[in-house]
Amino acid sequence: MAITIPDISLNDGTTIPQLGFGVFQIEPKDTVAAVTTALEIGYRHIDTAQMYGNEAEVGEAVRVSGLDRGSVYVTSKLNNAFHRPDDARKAFDSTLAALKMDYIDLFLIHWPLPTLYDGDYVSTWKVLEEIQRDGRARSIGVSNFQVSHLKRLADEASVVPAVNQIEAHPYFTNDEVRAYGREHNILTEAWSPIAQGKVLGDPTVVDIAEQVGRTPAQVVLRWHVQRGDIIFPKSTTPKRIEENTRIFDFELDDVAMERITELDKGEAGRQGPHPDTFAYLPN
Repeated sequence: MAITIPDISLNDGTTIPQLGFGVFQIEPKDTVAAVTTALEIGYRHIDTAQMYGNEAEVGEAVRVSGLDRGSVYVTSKLNNAFHRPDDARKAFDSTLAALKMDYIDLFLIHWPLPTLYDGDYVSTWKVLEEIQRDGRARSIGVSNFQVSHLKRLADEASVVPAVNQIEAHPYFTNDEVRAYGREHNILTEAWSPIAQGKVLGDPTVVDIAEQVGRTPAQVVLRWHVQRGDIIFPKSTTPKRIEENTRIFDFELDDVAMERITELDKGEAGRQGPHPDTFAYLPN
């Protein structure tokens, strides 16, 4: 049975598939096969990044798929080492060269890095505005931006990010950032949507999964979908890659949604680094 993944409208007039395939921590040597499997199953949204080191392989998988370029939504993100404007321009050129594409659907600032570059992520963002104006990125956005970072862009820049890709899952619902996004028409993309698997054994999640006859992963991904988030669970196992698409033919009732939301642990549930202090620069 063919899967139908819904598209969501972005604030710039484009659309994005609500479910994508993430390639974080997939080795370059395994990326072509994993993305090829995802495209064969029916995914049409691939999320990569310069720091993942597998952009070239994502591009290769899209080319050998036989699919029209316009039917596959491709996202990448700026390497933390290249926030200075001229560096960011060159880095974006390298992304298009690696992908062997003449445009990208969505390009993001990967981290705000407020303790580096004199705290200046605004000039970096203005480079993304340039890239969007010249058509080489259809949409632009940010990743791991806190409310304070988004407010600064609103004050000092001219384009509102289309998306903010943030850590979000039942143990860390990140609702303050999500609420700001809703108010300002910035869609939330949830990375680590199942908390790196940690929520799958949660008794509440297991109980709901048994009630609705689905796997715990499907239940958590469905919770995200009903919250309006864009998700891209990562797997290299074909069965799991396929299983993660089977989330659009059932619904969670309000009680189940609330039970999952109440699993939130606030900051104690955060799995990744805090955006206010994260200062990683790759060699």
